[in-house]
Amino acid sequence: SRFTKKDKRSDRKQVEELIDVARVSVFFIDDMQTVRPGEEGSSGLIRKTADAADIPVKEFELDVQFRCKGSEGFVNWVDNTLGIRRTAEVLWNRENEFDFRVVGSVEELDSMIREKHALGNSARLAAGFCWPWSKERDGDRLVEDVRIGSWARPWNARPEMTKLPAGIPKSNFWATDPAGIDQVGCVYTAQGFEFDYVGILFGRDLRYDPKRGGWVGDRSASADPLVKRAKDEEFLALARNTYRVLMTRGLKGCYVAFLDKDTEAFVRSRIESRPGDGAPLTVKPEREDESEAVPPHLRKLTRRGLELWELFAPCTTGASALSVEVLISTVNDVAWLLEREDMVGWEEDEERKEALRASLLRAMSDLAAANREALVERVLGGDER
Repeated sequence: SRFTKKDKRSDRKQVEELIDVARVSVFFIDDMQTVRPGEEGSSGLIRKTADAADIPVKEFELDVQFRCKGSEGFVNWVDNTLGIRRTAEVLWNRENEFDFRVVGSVEELDSMIREKHALGNSARLAAGFCWPWSKERDGDRLVEDVRIGSWARPWNARPEMTKLPAGIPKSNFWATDPAGIDQVGCVYTAQGFEFDYVGILFGRDLRYDPKRGGWVGDRSASADPLVKRAKDEEFLALARNTYRVLMTRGLKGCYVAFLDKDTEAFVRSRIESRPGDGAPLTVKPEREDESEAVPPHLRKLTRRGLELWELFAPCTTGASALSVEVLISTVNDVAWLLEREDMVGWEEDEERKEALRASLLRAMSDLAAANREALVERVLGGDER
């Protein structure tokens, strides 16, 4: 690694060295935790290296976790919402034991995390790398680099900092030292740790763009000198992985404050509403008995989504449950976009229409529908009769 003395470095990959010196090598791998360009140790590299050494590989999947109250559903929902992979977890069920919330301001987020900390829980703030990370201290204090309006906090201490004043934990103790509550952790410090409660500052380096109907990476909002040099597609993947890592650090709960309001609105649209929320995230019947006519798996659709679903439903005959969930999710995306005020006049925007067209066709790729393209054109052309 970059911390190895020059005269001790080797041209051999670390995976190769480990496999070579050990009788049995055990790797715990999550390929979606790669957050920097050039990181090695993927499952693909391990298979390739073992195969080259003529060593058999046995793979096992760990299907129980302790983070997120053991909720695989939350991790699946995060993956689906961030567009990392399609899962059946389209909407987050707020009746789940894991406490996930979107909060309206960084001040509220800070207050919630401090309250949890004061009650004896382990709790930390963490953020995307969207602010500079000062190499020097401000006297006997860390520089308050993370600034949002009048609110300001320092990052945790940099790994190379020495002779830190009392009350400032070294970077490798930030997660466990009580004084870490006064600092914001970055992904490189938080990765590998977990807390009872984690508060996330979701920066503008990863945004949901309603006009394009998908996630975009914005390198201009990144302060990570290495990641921001990555090519567009890789930068987007790394940004997604970064927020996936941060959002899954909590054992009991995760609270998120978004700097970008379109992104906040999209994530809120992926959370089941409750009476009084005022958000059209689930079907609200006009009569008490109306909801009984809507099958349970479709109640996550908005009214507009239900109208569109009537067109797509015949295509799902004989399809797998996952394929149907994927299509429901995509139809809800399209309905949500069409309902937004800033989508007025979108019919003339060919680039936006093409993005929606590709999304719908991709969601229908596993369905036995001969007329899928004609159906998509009917929806995008406004002819839904």
